Amino acid sequence: MREVTRKRLLVCYGTSCPELGEEIATGIGIAAGKLEISRFSNGEIYVRFLESVRGADAFVIQTMAEPVNDNIMEMLLMMDALKRASAKRITAVVPYYGYSRQDKKSLSREPISARLVADILSKAGADRVLSVDLHAGQIQGFFDFPVDHITALPILAGFIAHKNLKDIVVVSPDAGRVKVAMRFADRLHVPMAILHKRRPDKNVAEVLHVIGEVEGKIAVIIDDMVDTAGTMVEAATALKKRGAVEIYACATHPILSGSAIERIRQSEIREMIVTNTLPVPSDKKIDKITVLSIAPLLADTITAVFKDESVSEIVGGDNQL
Repeated sequence: MREVTRKRLLVCYGTSCPELGEEIATGIGIAAGKLEISRFSNGEIYVRFLESVRGADAFVIQTMAEPVNDNIMEMLLMMDALKRASAKRITAVVPYYGYSRQDKKSLSREPISARLVADILSKAGADRVLSVDLHAGQIQGFFDFPVDHITALPILAGFIAHKNLKDIVVVSPDAGRVKVAMRFADRLHVPMAILHKRRPDKNVAEVLHVIGEVEGKIAVIIDDMVDTAGTMVEAATALKKRGAVEIYACATHPILSGSAIERIRQSEIREMIVTNTLPVPSDKKIDKITVLSIAPLLADTITAVFKDESVSEIVGGDNQL
């Protein structure tokens, strides 16, 4: 007599995003997996699952927030523990993929750090990766197994649409974001403009030209991340000088490092809309920043992957940005 094995879904999360992890588990309708994560006195990380994971389809949720390297290591240990405890399949759910800006060699003797992160995730036991708005879509090619690349575009565009703003123009902060800006503009049925910028140094942006009509319009800047906010603030200043009446900014990943908050507070940006792919500490939640939850989208995607259903239908085909 043949016994039929039932699939078992396991969702667990690390210390980088406990609120997001709980919200995802609740959205799926299950309790998050039980595990112990602690630190030795010298900073080494200890991980142990407190329940059987044998045969489970495990989804490990860990965003690569600050401290980035500690959170990456914690995720690797979680996956290694699952692999050694005979989990059937391990999916690394990485809302924000760290080192994604280093996806190629720009100068001699540089590493391709995004590829290295892909290699260590694979070596640690990942069978699949699920991430949101990769800085460069070609990072998917660094893996030799499926990558579900989803986008927060529907969430951000929906929020702007519900504001019922008049005479909007979507603005790409540089040439690299043009494709995303086009899809954002298409969702809102509005025109688009492009900023021509250069980077004289790391985390320094200088806007040289504005290509497109922005005078008298409400400008909405769309980008994948906001780190030191230099690009966003410089873009807002340039747009204001060209006659934009109001400026909104949208970004999936709120890194918000260094003096980003002070820059945003003093900038021409009326409102900055981000998601919670990275946790935003309470001291950084100023009035100008609105945080939208990515949890429902991730919960739906995890459910679809577990049930072997289409992921692209969830985001209307916008999962290949």
